[in-house]
Amino acid sequence: MSEEYTSHSEYLPLDKVFVMPAREAFRNEKKALAEWRSLNFTSVPKIQKAFDEYEGFHKTLTDSGAELLYFTGEESLTLDAIYCRDASIITDQGVILCRMGKVLRQGEPASQQRSYESLNIPILGQIEPPGTLEGGDVAWLDRHTLAVGHSYRTNPSGIEQLTGLLRPMGVEVIVVQLPHFRGPSDVFHLMSVLSPIDRDLAAVYSPLIPIAFRNTLLERGYQLVEVPEAEFDSLGCNILATGPRRCVMAKGNPVTEQLLLKAGCQVSTYEGNEISVKGGGGPTCLTRPLRRKI
Repeated sequence: MSEEYTSHSEYLPLDKVFVMPAREAFRNEKKALAEWRSLNFTSVPKIQKAFDEYEGFHKTLTDSGAELLYFTGEESLTLDAIYCRDASIITDQGVILCRMGKVLRQGEPASQQRSYESLNIPILGQIEPPGTLEGGDVAWLDRHTLAVGHSYRTNPSGIEQLTGLLRPMGVEVIVVQLPHFRGPSDVFHLMSVLSPIDRDLAAVYSPLIPIAFRNTLLERGYQLVEVPEAEFDSLGCNILATGPRRCVMAKGNPVTEQLLLKAGCQVSTYEGNEISVKGGGGPTCLTRPLRRKI
């Protein structure tokens, strides 16, 4: 990675980002009807509305100045492939391919690998059985510190393997013990309750954050934007930073939006009922940032 760019950030100006378009992941009404229950969507996505929502989200990303790259949809992938953050982690030395904790998603890392290799993006390593690791459980606190959630999707073996791959880069891994909450079938990751928005600002849902980790954030000087309970299920805590205090969030979270504005943020919103709320994946889930400008 050039000295002008890094992959080790959640908030620096977004330069290049991978996405999986809704038309590639959702495809058609027949696919949606066949898969939504087994994937634990709250209801079947309305396909044309999903496509329209995604066009709005896509425009929001391009308006931020980021260059968009596209994963290729494959017939074997499910609706969940739209949440492309989860299948890989990007480092300054290359891609780490995940091993999905959700069994129905286990084909996604290999599919993404084909896209990376077609663009000559190096593969640093991959998580092997019995390890599981999903990108939604991973968040950079700074360029040398990575928080990793121990969840139903990310297990100790996966965390140990990830730590070993990052150790030569001098990266410290902080393990965050996530709660049971709604159980193994729920889509619950670290980034369900944490979204860094600047070097010293993060949106959090404190009722589900371990006390020790919340204290770590405060000790690091973070100002915490407290997402209210009424906006948790509408993905008020899943916020994508496109630059320091510039962010994207799903519509329908007015309290959190106002708190972000009060903290000096520029906030863009998109309609996301079909592509985000029903599947439990907000804007961070819909994107796999490749690099950010230092």
